[in-house]
Amino acid sequence: MTKGKKFLAYSFLTFVSLLSVFPLYWMMVAATNKSVAVSRGTLMFGTELLNNTKKLFASQNVYAALGNSFKYSIVMTLVSLFICSIAGYGFEIFHDKAKDRVMSIILLAMMVPFAAIMIPLYQMFSKANLLNSTLGFILPSISTPFLIMMFRQSARSFPVDIMEAARLDGLNEFQIFCRMFIPTMRSTYAAAMTITFMNAWNSYLWPKVIMSDANSITMPMMVANLKSGYVTDYGTLMLAVLLCTIPTVIVFFLLQKSFAEGITGAVK
Repeated sequence: MTKGKKFLAYSFLTFVSLLSVFPLYWMMVAATNKSVAVSRGTLMFGTELLNNTKKLFASQNVYAALGNSFKYSIVMTLVSLFICSIAGYGFEIFHDKAKDRVMSIILLAMMVPFAAIMIPLYQMFSKANLLNSTLGFILPSISTPFLIMMFRQSARSFPVDIMEAARLDGLNEFQIFCRMFIPTMRSTYAAAMTITFMNAWNSYLWPKVIMSDANSITMPMMVANLKSGYVTDYGTLMLAVLLCTIPTVIVFFLLQKSFAEGITGAVK
């Protein structure tokens, strides 16, 4: 590649990077300005961050929303990784035609929109007294076809010879899974953890349906509450959106390398 082509390529990538970061920059700028300045489209940092923070904490239970979002997201991530990885491991390691048919049915479930099953789910959870609970939040999403498929694809790279040697040494299947499969698939677990945590953190529709108690509010629900009413304070709203965004940004940047490796099926 010539110097001219390299310059054009780097210039284009720089432009795209700045364009991608701009929404985050504007969100930070808006969180430091008054609502009127945000409506006018200001691009300069203001001096209203402290006032917006006071308004946000005075009008909303931010600590409860943050605590609930972290609790629901962490529990759902841990449970989903365990269940989906075992399912993917079992579908591939103990492979047969019957399991292929079951896997096909599971993948078909990806085509069913959540809105189509939301009302029956609510009725079931209401009868089971699972409203306003962590279990009610995580149950519909602890096993997803996409994660099962991803772990199944990764399990195809798992060395069969090592498994046979481990069985000869007296290890059972669960010990092989815990001691050998999990450490080998670190990048896949990192990718799955990133996807699951972000989905759980940003979940709005299902928590809005089952979380009727004010103490069970999550961050996306809190942001939606700021939009209600006749007048919206955009400075306070963007500050809440910024607080809601920061945890997912941190998780993604901490795991971005492993995420890229895991999503492409790389195994260390």
